[in-house]
Amino acid sequence: MWRSILRLGKIAGIVLSIALAYTLYEAFKPASDGGGLFPWDKADHFSAFFVLTGLTMVALPRQPLWRIAAGMSVMGAAIELIQGLPFVGRDCDFWDWVAEMVAVAAVYAVILAARMRRTFAGESDVDEEARTRNAAE
Repeated sequence: MWRSILRLGKIAGIVLSIALAYTLYEAFKPASDGGGLFPWDKADHFSAFFVLTGLTMVALPRQPLWRIAAGMSVMGAAIELIQGLPFVGRDCDFWDWVAEMVAVAAVYAVILAARMRRTFAGESDVDEEARTRNAAE
């Protein structure tokens, strides 16, 4: 089971690299009058960071969730600040960063809800590890 989890993490890491490169390309290319995935710009920001955060959580399963959320927050803020530089030709929008942070919080909430469900269903992480270890033997 752990091998398949590690394989999934490696695949997620590759997909994350591609998604991150595409996100950075979209963030720093010259501004256009459209061409986004959604008609509302904030939905584009939300979807990009939702995907990036989810992929990061799968690709880096040993990283604490708060650290991934903090990294996404810093990355979103850095993108917005860089877009505000005159030579980039884009605009810095605080609300874009807010949309990105709402996406990070949404992924975080899904993960925490799954953990709560498992806990309230009577399963603990220790039981899960023991069951996994016994299945592997």
